[in-house]
Amino acid sequence: MALELVTTIGDRCKVCYTCVRECPAKAIRISGGQAEVIQERCIGCGNCVQVCSQKAKAVMSSVEQVKELLERPGLKVSACVAPSFPVEFTDCSPEQFIGMVRALGFDLVNEVAFGADLVSEKYNELVKRHSGTKRRFIATACAAAVEYVEHLSPHLTESLAPLASPMVAMARYVHRMYGDDVAVVFIGPCIAKKAEAVELSRGQVDQVLTFGELREMFRDAGIDPDKVIPTNFDPPFAKLGGIYPVSGGLVQTAKIDERLMSSEAAVVDGHNTFVEAIREFESGAIQATVVEVMACNGCIMGPSVSSSVPLYSRRAMIADYIRHRMTTFDPEKWVEDMYRYPDLDLSQTFKPEDRRMPTPSREEVNDILARLGKETAEDELNCGACGYDTCLEHAIAIFQGLAEGEMCLPHTIDQLKSSVTELADVNKRLEHAQHALVQGEKLASMGQLAAGIAHEVNNPLGVVLMYSHLLSEDCDVKPEMREDLKIITEQADRCKRIVSGLLNFARQNRVLLQPTVLRKFLESSLLGVQIPDNIKVEIQCPDHEAMAELDSDQLMQVFTNLLVNAIEAMPDGGRIVLGCQFTERQVIFRIADNGVGIPPENAEKVFTPFFTTKPVGRGTGLGLPVSYGIVKMHRGDIRFESNVDPDRGPTGTTFFITLPRYGNNV
Repeated sequence: MALELVTTIGDRCKVCYTCVRECPAKAIRISGGQAEVIQERCIGCGNCVQVCSQKAKAVMSSVEQVKELLERPGLKVSACVAPSFPVEFTDCSPEQFIGMVRALGFDLVNEVAFGADLVSEKYNELVKRHSGTKRRFIATACAAAVEYVEHLSPHLTESLAPLASPMVAMARYVHRMYGDDVAVVFIGPCIAKKAEAVELSRGQVDQVLTFGELREMFRDAGIDPDKVIPTNFDPPFAKLGGIYPVSGGLVQTAKIDERLMSSEAAVVDGHNTFVEAIREFESGAIQATVVEVMACNGCIMGPSVSSSVPLYSRRAMIADYIRHRMTTFDPEKWVEDMYRYPDLDLSQTFKPEDRRMPTPSREEVNDILARLGKETAEDELNCGACGYDTCLEHAIAIFQGLAEGEMCLPHTIDQLKSSVTELADVNKRLEHAQHALVQGEKLASMGQLAAGIAHEVNNPLGVVLMYSHLLSEDCDVKPEMREDLKIITEQADRCKRIVSGLLNFARQNRVLLQPTVLRKFLESSLLGVQIPDNIKVEIQCPDHEAMAELDSDQLMQVFTNLLVNAIEAMPDGGRIVLGCQFTERQVIFRIADNGVGIPPENAEKVFTPFFTTKPVGRGTGLGLPVSYGIVKMHRGDIRFESNVDPDRGPTGTTFFITLPRYGNNV
């Protein structure tokens, strides 16, 4: 089971896909809107820790385990310090730093740079032994690079140099020099070393502390650099192994020729570059006998280095420290220590463990791309917003369960636009339905009121009309009274018509649907209206035989009202169009004129009872409300569009009546 080297702090993760983009092993899975580290694929490079601005990545801590070692009675503990420490602990001298480590309770403080000296000699021998052959090797000093090869390029495991890393070499030397009962704690800038200690050290590295964890222990113990006794490392002392944390340090220490014209060595570093280099190594493009591969730009840029100093300033710090060390360097003592244990095992074996994800077929990839709206190559923007360099890589990651379709920003934006458009359309229809509901409730209330008034007024009006007619027929009535009686009769008749309209408005007639030929219905609607000579009428119905189930008697009243209104809106003549369109489920009638139009201020009132713009005596204001009620009884809809401003286009009004084509289309 893989160690949980790095985990995500869910509350801090903002799912910005930065960790996805920067992970060379693609060991970040986006699931349910949360970035999750896939431990089986994680190589411990720590790049996700470095790039996460929200500090949402947590590194496995070994602080408590190290404290337990230091507190164990009778146990001698060695702190093996990586040669990159001068870059991290710039707030104290090297001697103060060593004194601070001792103050934590470590019995020995050894420099891993000597382990680098040991393995560098072995690399030199390896190159000489295989010079002129086709055998090529990937250096194994970088634990993250080794993890990548073993688990994500397992077929290249046999190309890993069969040599221990400086950390493991130093641990073996410490055990040989100080006894097998010494516990070894490696301290350095690398997270992947925690996995190496478990998987490759054969139990000789007990724990691994990052520089960040060491600082935490200093804080917990209240250790101040000015209050400790400055000391030096315990033997053995290093020579040039101190340049290992700088890119190319292994090659320089091993005295291997890295020049372009030489085939002895090549140096590759960086979290993106090293993956590409491993691919080129596999293809044969890199012909060097030894390829020094580092997942970082050297250990001085490791994930647990908190310094903000740039790369070349860090290189200078390492160089300054080595120059300082060389002032007290004893070459004879170094040679003695180097060859003190000629049988010391510095070899290392590696075992491939394939943790690669399944690869989809091209058809499966195309299907995923299509779901993301990428039907053609031109649709593949390769913008990288999802954290993957190309749309193809993103689609493969979706297949492998590493990514989600929502990570595609252009596709998500398109979907959002579509959703916003659909929502706006739904809101518009909802607003229209709400308006219709309010209008219907208003008309229903007015209808009830109108029915009550009509019934109460109808009988008295009948009496007035009857007696006015009787008086008019009386021979003894004076001529001037006869004229007055005529006015009474006319106005009473007008009231009678209004009352009749009110009753029609209030009456909930039953809709009797009958098969109706649409074009013939439109033609029939013109027979009940007197069309002036200066008005032309055009019927537009594409299918002369098309039918629908309608209550033609009631709808005829609607068309009559609309036609009369259209004629009155064109006193100087014009054109009326009666149109009809239909689908399997609906019929849409259109009554259009090019008259004066309906002013915007009157648009909300046209279906209100008793509202009219006609002169007194020429309209009751009940035609359109009655028409509205009839359409609604048909479970349909009536609306209009109108323009009164010639500057905006032709003036006129168009009414649209939408009805179910058949009675069961509700």
